[in-house]
Parts: sequence; C-alpha cells; structure tokens
Amino acid sequence: MTGGNLVTAATSVHCPHGGRIVAAAGSAAVRADGQAVRTTGAAYAVLGCPNLSGPCRTVRFTPRRGALLIDGVPALLDDTDGQCFSADLRPQGPPVFRGDSRGVRCR
Repeated sequence: MTGGNLVTAATSVHCPHGGRIVAAAGSAAVRADGQAVRTTGAAYAVLGCPNLSGPCRTVRFTPRRGALLIDGVPALLDDTDGQCFSADLRPQGPPVFRGDSRGVRCR
C-alpha cells in the first residue's frame, strides 16, 4: 500500500480543468499544522471550472481499504482516488492536489 499526506484546509485541490474544489467542513477535532483535516465523507463542490462542455460541479472520493479513520470516517489523503463530475454526473477526471505536503504523512 502506498502512503499519502493528509489533506487539510490549507491544501489546494482543483478539478482537472483548474476549478477550485472546496469542502463543506473539516474535522473540528483533528488538525495538522493548525488546519482542519479533510475526510472522504465531506461534501465537495467545484467552483469556477472553465470546462465549456460541462463544468465540474462535485467530487467523490473513494478511500482505500484500511484507511486512516477520523471519527469513523476515512481521512482524505493526497493519493486518495477521486472523480470530478459535471452537473449531469458525467465523469470529468480525477482531482489534482497542490500544496504544502508538510505535516503528517500516513503509510
């Protein structure tokens, strides 16, 4: 199993076309580098996707088996499988994680 870095509120996440992915909320109880840690159970929206054939609107993440749990929900890591979707739920491609990888590394 490969390992990834925890995704926090400070991590920049984008759709494949450059739209910004935002989470409804992070775990208030768990922080890394002072930032709320994201989980795969949160609702994620895409803002500002420029794809003219159908902009990305939502993202779904699929945690791997044996994932690190926060309050019983898998933590979001920068190598977690995910898919961006248009408003009519057409797959648009995987999300792109950009940002500072300091903090906790999970293996």
